[in-house]
Parts: sequence; C-alpha cells; structure tokens
Amino acid sequence: MSTAHDLSLGELYKRVSEQGEVVRDLKAQNAQKDEVKGAVQKLLELKLEYMRVSGHEYQADAPPGKVPSDPAAQEAETDHVDPWNVQTSSAKGIDYDKLIVNFGSSKIDQDLIDRIERVIGKPAHHFLRRGIFFSHRDMHQLLDAYEAKKPFFLYTGRGPSSDAMHVGHLISFIFTQWLQETFNVPLVIQLTDDEKYLWKDMELEEANRLAHENSRDIIACGFDINKTFIFSDLEYMGQSKEFYMNVVKVQKHVTFNQVKGIFGFGDSDCIGKISFPAVQAAPSFSSSFPHIFGARTDVQCLIPCGIDQDPYFRMTRDVAPRIGYPKPALLHCSFFPALQGAQTKMSASDPNSSIFLTDTAKQIKSKVNKHAFSGGRDTIEEHRKLGGNVEVDVCYMYLTFFLEDDERLEQIRKDYTSGAMLTGELKQELISVLQPLVAAHQERRRSVTDEMVSRFMTPRPLNYTC
Repeated sequence: MSTAHDLSLGELYKRVSEQGEVVRDLKAQNAQKDEVKGAVQKLLELKLEYMRVSGHEYQADAPPGKVPSDPAAQEAETDHVDPWNVQTSSAKGIDYDKLIVNFGSSKIDQDLIDRIERVIGKPAHHFLRRGIFFSHRDMHQLLDAYEAKKPFFLYTGRGPSSDAMHVGHLISFIFTQWLQETFNVPLVIQLTDDEKYLWKDMELEEANRLAHENSRDIIACGFDINKTFIFSDLEYMGQSKEFYMNVVKVQKHVTFNQVKGIFGFGDSDCIGKISFPAVQAAPSFSSSFPHIFGARTDVQCLIPCGIDQDPYFRMTRDVAPRIGYPKPALLHCSFFPALQGAQTKMSASDPNSSIFLTDTAKQIKSKVNKHAFSGGRDTIEEHRKLGGNVEVDVCYMYLTFFLEDDERLEQIRKDYTSGAMLTGELKQELISVLQPLVAAHQERRRSVTDEMVSRFMTPRPLNYTC
C-alpha cells in the first residue's frame, strides 16, 4: 500500500481533497469526537506532505499546474480548537481573527489597550501590546465597574498532567501575576486533578500528587500569598459546601444536548467528563469561596486563559444570570508553539517539543539549536539576499513572548527579515533570553517549601477589601 511519501503530486492533491470530504462528512454527521479528531489529523498530515512536495500550501481551487489564487484563502481551513486539541495546517499557526469570529468574542484593539493604560496609570503588559492576549469578553464592562469602585477577582487554572511544566505554561501565570499586582485583587487558581484523571491514563492519587507538584511552579511565578488561594478540585470539593452547591446549580441548568454540542462529547464518554464542565465553571462565582468573599454573590470574576478554554466559559456565561450571578469576563491568550513549529503540538512525552522548566542551560541551548523551526533560507547567500520569515520562525515567536525590550525585538525583526541576522544568530538571541529566565524560575522554585504550598492551598481569608 502506498504512503503519502510515495505519491505523485497529482495523486497527493487528490488524496487531500478526498480526506477533506471525509472530515466534512463526519462533522455533518456529528460523528464521535475521536473519529473526527483522527480524520482531521490525517488531513493535516496529508496537507503538510503536499506542502513539502509542492512548495506551497494546498488550496481547493488550485490543483497541480494551476496557479494558486490567494494563499491566505485556505490557510485556516483545518484549524481545530477545543479544550483538548489544537490543530492547524498553517506554518504561521492558528488564524486568530477567524477564531474570534467563530467563538464570538471581541478583539483586544488599541482602544482597549489605551483604556487599560489610562485606568492603571502605566504601560500595558507586553503580552497585551503584542497581541499575545488578543481577545476578550466584557473587558470594557469590567473596567466600567472597576472605575466605579466595584471589586472583582481573578481566576485561572492548570490541568496537572506531568511533573515538568514547560515555558508555554508560564504565559497565563506571568500575565495573571501582573494583573493581580496591577489591580491589587484576590486570585483563585484551580488545579483540575479530577479532570486529568478523567481524561488521562493515570491513577487518581497520581493526579492529586501532580497538582501539589505543579503548585510549586505556580507559586514560583511570584503570586502574593496574602491574596492567592490555590486549590485541588479533589480536595476543595469536600471542604466547601458552597463550591459544590454551585457545581450542582450549573449542572441543573445545562442539558446533555447542550454539553454535547459545546464539547463534542459522545456516547462512549464517561459521565465524569460530561459533568466536569460544571466544576470548571464554579470558581467563576464569588460564592464558591465563602472564606474569601463571605456571603457575597455579586463580585465579578476576570479569567485570563487560553482561547481553547473559552467553551467552558461560554457555557458559564450563559448559565450565570439564570442562577443569579454576574457573568465572568475573559482575556484570551494565543497558543505557544512547539519548537518544531506552530503546526506541531507540544507534549510532555516529547522532551524536544518545548523548553521545560527543569531543563539545564546546556539542554536549552541544544534544543534551540537542534529543534527550533527556522524561517531562514537554505543557504547563507540566499538568506542575505532575501532575509528570513519571522511569521514562521519559532525562535522569533518565542522572543515575542519572553523578550520584554520592545526596541530590541523590533531591531531583531528588522535584521532577520533583511538578512543582516542569520538563523544561528537569532537562535543565540533566544538562548540568551531563555537560559536566565528558566534558571531564575528554578531558583525561585527551590525556595518554595512544603509549608508555603500548604499555606497557599489552605482555605483562609485573603487580604481583600470589598
């Protein structure tokens, strides 16, 4: 049987077209989630092979021999985003403008950034200025309330699936820490060890252990212990009647058909998965934390999170007014690419897919040099003449996250796209940023004691003034 690597360009184009039809048919039939996922993955693999052979991306209106129309027209055709899977066939990554339209959120535009800066009296975080946090729900409304002296709290989370977190996991926590410090508000951090047990092949005790282990990396991000409560679902559910009551309220107001439509659950999914979205929704409500907010039910929540988590909170925002609570506001983060490129997925089982927070300086240098996908040209002469492509170059992408100096980043962009800077030099720039960043995190983590973890994870009053 021939593989994609054995096919002619014409046969490969036909195979991609046929697989696209398979994907569309499965979606139209509301097929099982795993079946759709497998078909989408096969389509992405075929498209990548087509691009490798042809030198350009597959387009439905451009069979071999026909000049492609608009290269961007089909770019995001197979973007797939849900809480468990993120897939794209484009080397540039997900089309976020299209995702905003599909999800019905609002773009973080310059007007909103300017308003945030006026409210806080200082420059916005570079994650906002550079579009890393790119989408929102009700941020203007939350700022209206804040200017009217109405309080809010922050809520974010982590699904503890491995001992070692990677640098991509830091993005939401770095930004959330900035929000906490800037607005001087309390924060709750949910560790969904129950979710990981339901979705992963692991023991329940192991999921809970990983929650405590990951909490050390989270604490090392610099959160204020007097304003932060970190909790494991497996532990807090039994400690707080109010939290569980909110879970049950959400469960009552979401039908099975709704949860299937939102999350794609099928008949073979366990009932734990089907009921879990209510558990992730409950921290959005201040009454879930009586030790922090007392009997108050009106304190609004702001959730910084990856855009893949938005389905949970679309459901939450629909339910909230029906059970007497304010809708949470959201700030959505873009995805952090794997070292091998925006089309591939980071995995804890593949140590070369990202930079992990346990990596040594030597490992960081080796991974960047060997595995970071380059936007450079095939030869030095060609690169000097044509320059590199920062839209697909992973080292430059990583620098947009972690190099805080705007002027230096812009100079790197100019030098690389003009050909003045070579790929090896760009990789060295990233290495020089990542090595001290990871080393500093490791040093802070070593200072996190068992007593500190226990204190962060103990339900208690926070330094919070209504």
